[in-house]
Amino acid sequence: QVQLEESGGGLVQPGGSLRLSCAADRSTFLNGLMGWFRQTPGKEREFVAATGRTGSTGYGDFVKGRFTISRDYASNTVYLQMNSLEPEDTAVYYCAASASAWTMRSEQYGFWGQGTQVTVSS
Repeated sequence: QVQLEESGGGLVQPGGSLRLSCAADRSTFLNGLMGWFRQTPGKEREFVAATGRTGSTGYGDFVKGRFTISRDYASNTVYLQMNSLEPEDTAVYYCAASASAWTMRSEQYGFWGQGTQVTVSS
């Protein structure tokens, strides 16, 4: 059974940092393409970042070097370190897993966590 559980969201001031965590079951973590998406009301889910089975990484254009995705093989956890946060980063952030080797398309991710709210505000 695929398990994805996000944590780490919250309220942060502009310019601040947050680290999101996604705890996965072992099989999904080792075999899946692991990604982060975000969504605001009335908009489609937006690709944030992904890390492949071999550790490759990719980011959405808006990231501009502010975010880093990583894997912790000891705990089956995928992290999203977010720095220099802006009010425009406010969204629900979702962890997702895909059987594809690489994709940024949300419809190709078959498994999703419940999401964690990130609010950037002064």
